[in-house]
Amino acid sequence: MRKLMMITASSAAFFAAACTPADDTADTGETSAMTDTMNDTTADAGTMSAETDVASFDNPLLSEWTGDYGGTPNFDTASLDDLRDALREGMALNLAEIDAIASNPEPATFENTILELERAGDPLGRVFSYWGIWASNMSTPEFREIQREMSAELSAFSSQITQNEALFARVRAVHDGAEMESLTPAQQRVVQLTYDGFARNGATLEGEAAERYAAINARLSELHTDFANNVLNDEGDYVTYLSEDQLSGLPADFVSASAAAAAERGREGEYAITNTRSSMDPFLTFSDERDLREQVWNNYYSRGDNGGEFDNNAIITEILQLRDERVGLLGYDNYASWRLENRMAGTPERAMELMEGVWTAAVARIEEEVADMQALADANGDDITIQPWDYRYYAEQVRSARYDLDSEEVKQYLQLDNLREGMFYVAGELFGFEFRELPEGEVSVWHPTVRVWEVTDRESGENVGLWYLDPFARQGKRSGAWANSFRSHTTIDGETNVLATNNSNFVAGAPGEPVLVSFDDATTFFHEFGHALHYLSSNVDYPTLNGGVRDYTEFQSQLLERWVLTDPVVNNYLTHVETGEPMPQALIDRIRAAANFNQGFSTGEYLASALMDMVYHTTDPAEITDPDTFERETLERLGMPNEIVMRHRSPHFGHIFSGEGYSAGYYGYMWADVLTADAAEAFQEAPGGFYDDEVASRLVEYLFAPRNSIDPAEAYRLFRGRDADVSALMRDRGFPVTE
Repeated sequence: MRKLMMITASSAAFFAAACTPADDTADTGETSAMTDTMNDTTADAGTMSAETDVASFDNPLLSEWTGDYGGTPNFDTASLDDLRDALREGMALNLAEIDAIASNPEPATFENTILELERAGDPLGRVFSYWGIWASNMSTPEFREIQREMSAELSAFSSQITQNEALFARVRAVHDGAEMESLTPAQQRVVQLTYDGFARNGATLEGEAAERYAAINARLSELHTDFANNVLNDEGDYVTYLSEDQLSGLPADFVSASAAAAAERGREGEYAITNTRSSMDPFLTFSDERDLREQVWNNYYSRGDNGGEFDNNAIITEILQLRDERVGLLGYDNYASWRLENRMAGTPERAMELMEGVWTAAVARIEEEVADMQALADANGDDITIQPWDYRYYAEQVRSARYDLDSEEVKQYLQLDNLREGMFYVAGELFGFEFRELPEGEVSVWHPTVRVWEVTDRESGENVGLWYLDPFARQGKRSGAWANSFRSHTTIDGETNVLATNNSNFVAGAPGEPVLVSFDDATTFFHEFGHALHYLSSNVDYPTLNGGVRDYTEFQSQLLERWVLTDPVVNNYLTHVETGEPMPQALIDRIRAAANFNQGFSTGEYLASALMDMVYHTTDPAEITDPDTFERETLERLGMPNEIVMRHRSPHFGHIFSGEGYSAGYYGYMWADVLTADAAEAFQEAPGGFYDDEVASRLVEYLFAPRNSIDPAEAYRLFRGRDADVSALMRDRGFPVTE
C-alpha cells in the first residue's frame, strides 16, 4: 500500500525522477525521494481502500490489479497516452479521501484519522508503480516530457495535503491526545511518524511562509527532474566507438558485449563503450589503450558538466539555495540539520566525525596504493605518472602480481544465473523462503528480459510475494543497480503479499552465452537482493512502517554481501563456466587475502562524495556560486589525492540532486557499514558461522521483519545486545584501529 498522502516538498523529486537509481548499489525502492518524504516510508502500491469502487476506473493505470498472487501490474496495457489523465484523476481521488478525513465531524481518533490516512491513495499509488518503471527501466523522450509537464501539478498536489490545516489539526489531536497511551507500540509509532512528517514538512507554516514553502517545492520538483534527465542525456549522447585494433587487453566477453551494444546502435562491426559504470569500469580496468582510457574516463566523469543544454551546474546552485531557504522557514540552521534530525546519526557533526576519522586512514592507504602502482609502471618502462584514468588499470596489475589474482580468472566462476540460485539458497537458509520461476506470460512484465519468481514460506507453503528481476543494461534504462517494490506487506484491510523488484545493468552476452560478472558485480547483486529480502520479510501492519531511515536501510543489504563467499554458496554455485568445478580453495584464499586490496580507492572515492554532500548542505549557499570551483576547492581542503575523483561528481550526483532521497544522507552507506561490520562479527563468533540458526533468527526477527516499526538503534540492540562498535568497521577495511 502506498502512502501517497505523504507526498510532500521533498517528495517532489519522486515525481521528477521517480525511483531514480544511482550508479551505485543504492537503491533501492527507498532511493526515490518519494520514500524519503515525511517519514521515510517505502513507496509501493497495494490493495485498494475498501471504500473505492475499482470498477469505475476506465483508465487502466488506475485500475485495481487482477489475477493471481494478490493481483499484479498489467504492463501489457500500460500506455504513456493514459499517464497524464491517470495522474490527474488519481490526485483528485486522493484529495477527496483527504478532504473526507479532514472534514470528519467526529473527534479525531487513530481509527478515523491515522488509519484512514494509511488507507488513502491506492489508485494513484498504482499509477506510480508504472511511472517508476518508465522513469528508471524504460525511459523515453516522451516520458521525460510528461515528467516535466506534470512536476508542477504533482508538487501543488503534495502541498495541498501537507498544508491542509484541518488535516494536520486532526493528526496533532491524536498525537497529543489521551488515546495515545492506549495504542499499541506499532500504532504509536505510526502516529509519531505521521505527526513528525507533517511538522517537519511545513504543516506548521501559515500565510506567506506557507505559500513560499509550496512555491519552493514546485520549483525543486522541476529542478530535480531536469537534473536527472540531463544526466540521462549525457549517458546516451557520449558513446566511445572502437575499431578492432583498439581492443588490446579487453576480455573476450566484454568485447562481445561491446559489439552487441554497437550493433544495437546501428554501428555493426564496431565496439561501443557506453557512458555507464557497467561499461566504463571494466574498460578502464583492462584496456591497454591509455588515450582511450582517458577519453572514456572524461566522458563518464563529465556527465552533466559539459556546458550547453544538459549542464547541471546552475541547477545545483539553485537547488542548494532553495533547500536552504525552505528549511530556514522551519527554523533550521541548515539543510543537513533538518535532514539528520530523525536519522541514526542525529546531527551533521556526528556524521562528519565518523567520515573524517575513516577519511584520514583512506587517504593514507591511497598514497600507498599509488606508490605501488607507480613503481610497477616505472618497472614496465611505461614513462607515465599515475592519473585517475590509470588507477583501475594499474591496480589490476598490482592485484594480479601481489595476490596472483586475475579478475578474469575469478569471473569464470561467477555466472549470473548461478549467482541468482546462490541468493535463493541463502534466502532459504536464513529466511525460509522458496523461489519458483513463473512460466513466461503468467504475469505481465515491462520488458522481455524481465523474469518473475513466486516466493513462498518454506514451512507453511503460503505465498509471500513475487520477485521480479530486470538484469540487463539497455537504452533508456538508468545506470546502476537498485531495488524497488510495487506492493508491501500490510494487514489493515487483509494481509497483502509483496511485489519486489531487483534491477541491474549487467552487460548481456551473445545469445546463448552465459553472462559472467566481476566479483564486485556479484557482491552488488547480493546487496540489492538484500533490499528485496527486506521487503519480502516484512511483518508490519501499517504502510508507514514499511519504510526506514536512510542511514539504516542500507545496512541489511550490505550485510547480505557477506554470504557470497560462504562455503555452501562457493561449493554449489560458484562453479567454473566450462568445467562445472567449484571455485578452488586456493582461489578463494587469494580473493579473501585481497579483500582489502584497493580499499583506499573504494573508500576514498565514496567518502569524497559523502563529504561533499555534507559540506554542500552545511554551507551558506551564497558561497556556492560555481559548483565546479566549490567542489575542487573543498576537495583540496580535505586533502583529496590527485589520482582519484569523487565516485559521483557533483554534476551527476543523482543521489542528492535528482531527488532528496540521499541529500545530506550519502554518508548513510558508511553509517550502515559500521552496523554491517559489527553484525558480521556476530555471525563469525557464532558456532554455526554465517548459517547459525540462533543468530539468523535474531537477524530476521529484529533487523528485517520489523522494517520501521522499531527504532533502528533499539532494533540493533535487540539483535546484538549492545550498540554497534565503530572499530569493527576499521578492522573490516584493514585500517588501523585507534583505541
